Amino acid sequence: MSILDKEPAATRPATSGLDRFFSITERGSTIGREARGGLVTFVTMVYIVVLNPIILGTIPDKTGHFLGGGTHGPNITAIAGATAVVAAFFTLLMGIVGRYPFALATGLGLNAFVTFQVATRMSWASAMGLVVIEGLVIVVLVLTGFRTAVFNAIPRELKSAIAVGIGLFIALIGFVDAGFVRPGNPVLQLGSSGSGLRGWPTLVFVLGVLLIAALMARKVRGAILIGIVAMTVLSLIIESIAKVGAFDAKKNPNGWQLSVPTFKGKHFGAPDLGLIGHFSLGGGFSAIGVVSGIVVVFSLVLSDFFDVMGTTIGLASEADLLDEQGNLPRIREVLLVDGLAAVGGGIGSASSATTYVESASGIGDGARTGFASIVTGLLFVVTIFLSPIAQIVPSEAAAPALVVVGVLLMRQVRFIDFQALDIAVPAFLTIVLMPFTYSITNGVGAGFISWVLLRAATGKARTVHPLMWLLSVVFAVYFAIDPIKELFGIK
Repeated sequence: MSILDKEPAATRPATSGLDRFFSITERGSTIGREARGGLVTFVTMVYIVVLNPIILGTIPDKTGHFLGGGTHGPNITAIAGATAVVAAFFTLLMGIVGRYPFALATGLGLNAFVTFQVATRMSWASAMGLVVIEGLVIVVLVLTGFRTAVFNAIPRELKSAIAVGIGLFIALIGFVDAGFVRPGNPVLQLGSSGSGLRGWPTLVFVLGVLLIAALMARKVRGAILIGIVAMTVLSLIIESIAKVGAFDAKKNPNGWQLSVPTFKGKHFGAPDLGLIGHFSLGGGFSAIGVVSGIVVVFSLVLSDFFDVMGTTIGLASEADLLDEQGNLPRIREVLLVDGLAAVGGGIGSASSATTYVESASGIGDGARTGFASIVTGLLFVVTIFLSPIAQIVPSEAAAPALVVVGVLLMRQVRFIDFQALDIAVPAFLTIVLMPFTYSITNGVGAGFISWVLLRAATGKARTVHPLMWLLSVVFAVYFAIDPIKELFGIK
């Protein structure tokens, strides 16, 4: 064990300016552990550099143009470069300003919404302009104190439920990214056949989960990182011998899900940053009208607002960073950086960027401060020039970390009193709807509404914070947005 990774004494003072700035010793961590945690977070979320271009780059806008390209085909390289730049800049900013181990990148779900429900109705530049406006709204909500007030108004039991729900959600993400769980009959199935597990990639995933779990049970430092590295090496060996190839639903259902573990064709290259700054603030309203444009921005704001709220609560709970009231010190700085990341994602044409739930993997490996985010951000800087190399880690090697971290987050369930139904029902809805609907926002919304209604029904309405009442109404509108649009003839 190195000096940098020794367990700090509880009373040992900070040893350097770096230590004091990030409160490394104060939070019971070490520089070595923070660096390792930052690396683990990077490895578990670098897939976004590959996946985001696939989501944004392969669908033409209303004019028939692809993002960053013309009408003849997508520009995957430019989108990958923009994605890496946005992730690098705002993760570094979170480390310096927020000082927590939270990494940021383009939000999954938000990018799909922008692609399939926004860009198909206007140009890509106009769609990214609406993303910028959404981010500006979020920033205003932070600067006015509203977003921080909402965070503090959430009852502790619901905060614990959100953390547990996120644990199940990221575990499901891990299972799906590894191909262990797939769409099937009637809804989901085990593996490609539904009746059993097949293929080398699945074996890598299963071995990864077992290895990381065993190492953590034995309290081995760096268990998650060791597991990811070991499974990546195993994947490279398997691919070199078995030639498994990339996943294809019809031709190769047992292939590697997101990236093939091979060095072939992966090398340094000059980044294509031509997409940065390619947005139009007013184009969206011109294309679909002011009312429809406002509806789109509202949908983006609400989803981003509560996705981040839920993610932040879950990550802070797992890192034991919440105070006795369940609040997070410096939450205003964290939320401000996240709001600015939404703006930056639109400016960079990478879609709205947000705090990543995969940060839990680094936290699970010991990260507690912003220094871990600095490490993650610097690795994304390297990825700007070296994104092909980053693709050698297959999702099957990284996804086991998400499953094991899901187990860790489940521990928050002990703070929920399931004997009291006015607490149990909102907590249960919050927990199950996140993975069942693949949305943190849906789980939070159901929890808020049911909490308020059950408190009122049991004569405890006065114990509900006024903001909880307001937000429950907002969520009710959010869930009923389609009927409301039909009622007023909004397309």
